[in-house]
Amino acid sequence: MSQQERKYFGTDGIRGTVGQAPITPDFVMKLGWAAGRVLTRGSTDRNKVLIGKDTRVSGYMFESALEAGLAAAGVDTHLLGPMPTPGIAYLTRTFNAHAGIVISASHNRFEDNGIKFFCGNGSKLPDDVEHAIEQELEKPMESVTSRELGKAHRVTDAAGRYIEFCKSTFSNDINLSGLKIVVDCAHGATYHIAPAVMSELGANVIALGNQPDGFNINEGYGATSPEALQQAVLAEGADVGIALDGDGDRLIMVDHTGAVVDGDEITFIIARQRYQRGLLRGAVVGTQMSNLGFERAVQTLGLDFKRVSVGDRYILEMLQANDWVLGGETSGHIICLDLTTTGDGIISALQTLEAMVRSGHKLSALKAGMTKFPQRLINVRLGERTDVKNCEKIASAVAAAEQRLGDTGRVLLRPSGTEPLMRVMVEGQDAGLVDELAEHIADVVQQSVDEAGTADVVRLRKA
Repeated sequence: MSQQERKYFGTDGIRGTVGQAPITPDFVMKLGWAAGRVLTRGSTDRNKVLIGKDTRVSGYMFESALEAGLAAAGVDTHLLGPMPTPGIAYLTRTFNAHAGIVISASHNRFEDNGIKFFCGNGSKLPDDVEHAIEQELEKPMESVTSRELGKAHRVTDAAGRYIEFCKSTFSNDINLSGLKIVVDCAHGATYHIAPAVMSELGANVIALGNQPDGFNINEGYGATSPEALQQAVLAEGADVGIALDGDGDRLIMVDHTGAVVDGDEITFIIARQRYQRGLLRGAVVGTQMSNLGFERAVQTLGLDFKRVSVGDRYILEMLQANDWVLGGETSGHIICLDLTTTGDGIISALQTLEAMVRSGHKLSALKAGMTKFPQRLINVRLGERTDVKNCEKIASAVAAAEQRLGDTGRVLLRPSGTEPLMRVMVEGQDAGLVDELAEHIADVVQQSVDEAGTADVVRLRKA
């Protein structure tokens, strides 16, 4: 079942506005029931699923709904409380659970929430399992007998277990003593974990965004809003800043000058460190949105670079299929598959800090090995009747742009997996040409949208 054919699942689980379908208590309860039936199918053991959440106020409601649905399917639940998404993946493995469920909308504001799943091995669900859950959702919900109902258990040491795991991924022959680090937790799921990890490894830690109240997650803090971190790094005279998103699977960093270091740059730094120590196996994996400068820098090291569709699940699939170990997205989803099974902001930060400690260089010097190409991204909001896939006018504009760029740039048109948007991205060595071509293609897409209905072009950023 392709991404486009799914009714509920997007690129990263099911997500939306709380109170609007499908993010409603009744649907989430049935989702728990359907997932419980599918994920424990054929099991002869006492069925067990973990549930964790970020710090959104709606997490309480959906935790209860999932618990009820799973119980009706005869599945025991182990409630972890607020936990980073990668922490839930780790604990799913170590508890030998059938699955792990995350209640989170990642980097979105508190008004949104979502549900995503991990298999028993800590990896994200394959497409066919998501398809099976959707098929189960179409059936009437039926409870098992009272004797077979699932029970709920509270896990009290979940945070401590995950803190120790994160620390274990950092080489034991070095530590972070002497480093002053600002850690921005986005008022999210890492608020009680990330500062402790860094501090226990010896760093002098200044914590930001570590006072969640249910409503302030990702608000002015975290990986999607690094301005507060930049200011704090400069004000504190810190060596480095770490910004995580609401559920802790995304990482953006700030060097001592206050400059942002994105996921492409972080992945390159980790790749070079691994390569120099003989720890890098196979190609480095990026996505269609990864900066061309990242690809060229990796190739300069003599390494292969492969691209996949946007979404860390597709990076993971490529790594697993080829027995490779490293991949990442510009947004900061970075997977170190030899250390863990999913993108993990804390572990990725530790790998970058290890490169700093071992080299004796500041983050600004480490990222200097990669030169980002100018990139322009424009989002065109699509109308309900818009179909731009086979539009000759758009195809012609893209072909003309690619001809002008030659081998010094590229063009990408990609529909968003979470919003009704067409993302128009152009990058190349000439910033002026990049802007010109991106504007022109976006205008052509807009014209096609207007022919089917009205929509606005939302210009997000100039890179």
